[in-house]
Amino acid sequence: MASADPATRLAELQREAAACNACPLHEGRTNSVFGAGSSRARLMFVGEAPGYHEDRLGEPFVGQAGKLLDKLLASIGLKRGDVYIANVLKCRPPNNRDPQTAEIEKCRGFLEQQIGLISPAIVCTLGNFSTRLLSGQPHGISRVHGRPQAMPGSDIRLYPVYHPAAALYTPANLKVLEEDFSRLAGILEANHQAKVEPSPKVDAAPAANPQVAVESTDGDAAAGGDGTGTAPAGEGMPGGEQLGLF
Repeated sequence: MASADPATRLAELQREAAACNACPLHEGRTNSVFGAGSSRARLMFVGEAPGYHEDRLGEPFVGQAGKLLDKLLASIGLKRGDVYIANVLKCRPPNNRDPQTAEIEKCRGFLEQQIGLISPAIVCTLGNFSTRLLSGQPHGISRVHGRPQAMPGSDIRLYPVYHPAAALYTPANLKVLEEDFSRLAGILEANHQAKVEPSPKVDAAPAANPQVAVESTDGDAAAGGDGTGTAPAGEGMPGGEQLGLF
C-alpha cells in the first residue's frame, strides 16, 4: 500500500522513475531526473526535460539556466529548498531535442502524481512544453507569460513564464522574466491571504481570461522558439541550454 506521506511517496515514485523503461529515452540516460525540493512547497516549477548536466548529476536545473533560476528565486526571497522543481520528462532526449508527444504521454503520469502529492498553491510553468501540457491549451509562452490561469480540474493556479534559458539566449527576455518573477511574489502572498481570509462566496464562476480564450495556436515553435527564428542549443551542452523553451 502506498504511503500517505508525500515525501515518502515521492521517494517511491523517484525509484519507479529510475527504473522506468516505458519509452526509448531510458536507453540513453545516465540518471533519471525526477525532481527536487520541498514536498510541502506552495510553489512548484515545471520545466521541459533534463539536459547534459542534469543527466549526469540526476538533479534538475543544475546548468546555467539553473543558476539563473536560483538568482530569480533569491530576488523574491526564496531558495531551492522552499520550492519544488521538476520537468515534464524525467530522461534527457538525445542531443537535447524537443520532447516528442509519445514521450510526454508516457512520462506525464509521474508529473501529475508529483503535483498531486505536493499540492502546491501555484505551479510556475517554464516555457512551452509544461505550459501547454498543464493548461491543456495550445498557446505559446510568449502570449501567456505572466498571466495566472486555472489548472483544469484543480484549485491550483498556473503561472507561465519564459524558461530561464530563454533569457540566457535572448537577453531582451531577461527583463520580462524578472518582471514576471516580481509579480509571482505578489501572487503567492495574495494566495496566502485568500486562504487566511477567504473571499465572500459568489454564485457565478470567475470569467476566463478573455485574451487567452480567443487566442489561436501560437506560432512560436515554427519561428525557432522565441518568435525570432533563433533556437537555443541544449541545456548543459557547451554553450547551450534546453530546446523548445519559448
